[in-house]
Amino acid sequence: MKKVIFVAPYFMDATERFIDATTKVPDAQVGLVSCDPVTKLPAELQSRLSAYYAVEDISTPQILRGVEMIGRQFDGIDRIMGMLEQIQVSLGEVRDHLGVPGMGAKAANNFRDKSVMKSVLREAGLPCAKHVLADSFQTALDFARQTGFPMIVKPPDGAGAMGIFRCENHKQLTECWAHLNPGPQNPVVIEEFIVGKEHSFDSICVNGQLIWSSISHYSPAPLEVVREPWIQWCVTIPREFDSPHYKPVKQIAQAALSALGMQTGLSHMEWFLRADGSVAISEVGARPPGAQITTLISYAHDFDLYRAWAESVIHERFQIPQRKYAAGAAYLRGMGEGRVSSIHGLEEIARSLGEIVVEAKIPEPGQAPSGSYEGEGYIIVRHPETQVVENALKKIIQTVQVELA
Repeated sequence: MKKVIFVAPYFMDATERFIDATTKVPDAQVGLVSCDPVTKLPAELQSRLSAYYAVEDISTPQILRGVEMIGRQFDGIDRIMGMLEQIQVSLGEVRDHLGVPGMGAKAANNFRDKSVMKSVLREAGLPCAKHVLADSFQTALDFARQTGFPMIVKPPDGAGAMGIFRCENHKQLTECWAHLNPGPQNPVVIEEFIVGKEHSFDSICVNGQLIWSSISHYSPAPLEVVREPWIQWCVTIPREFDSPHYKPVKQIAQAALSALGMQTGLSHMEWFLRADGSVAISEVGARPPGAQITTLISYAHDFDLYRAWAESVIHERFQIPQRKYAAGAAYLRGMGEGRVSSIHGLEEIARSLGEIVVEAKIPEPGQAPSGSYEGEGYIIVRHPETQVVENALKKIIQTVQVELA
């Protein structure tokens, strides 16, 4: 019986799915550390937890205290788990301190700090954007002269395309710098802007070996969606995985993950396919993907990737699934300002696409906007043919309108 402690700062919908899946893994005793009261979880899920400890925040000392308290109750700890990007370094520090197997702080920081990440990748001879860690405007100007505009400016520990700026010229760079006000204590990462189609490469590693992977298509790139609030975002998991376009990223994925220090678990790599067929790695997270991609992969293979991730971390095993479908998500972003006031077009989607809709989260009147590219809800479709899924997503974003007022 493995003694497992899951760290989940807050019980968001996706987090609850991962906790639920972890408690269903055979031969695992699961404790939970969180800032949220355990009573926020469904009673049936609570019944599968062997321990719970409340912490004040997600700092390393607080997480360590929670883990130690449950560890005493369990009389040992075999695994410390968590799926959020923001806590991976803290989990690594706690594992190092307690001698628990799993990713340590150094490797976790390779994934979390985007400047360190790109330095590691470039030193390994892997393709990624040129970058500099800048704490002065002069450094930013020097990089602009060397690389040219446009450029990307973002925090070293960002996630989900949030806090990222695209600067087209000197004026925008000056305005961005004034807004962020970087300095020695809060530098920013500045990168060259890569032109190409953005994808993700999600993969399972066991003991450092990449044993399974999946590719998704972003339409359009998340950064463009963040900059333009009118754009409705889609993600597609194509059924076909043997396209020659994917060969370059498959050839470098193992080397990239090994260089960064990936051992066992699910990782999320974002990458660009340039017009000439070459690829460039954007970012890599040592955690499951967000934006419903874990759910999409589950539907595409007709299996539970949430549970498979948990089993890979706890028992270091993964049964490779067969891809049976294409799957896609259309994210429902509200137009206007204020709260959700009305939703239009759902009846048409139910009438024309009802047979291939497998999951939906419909925005509710009065709901506050999320402020992210994931919008206020989503509709997921799947079908054996990729083109059918792509056509369905196009119809959804052209038909469904979420109004804010």
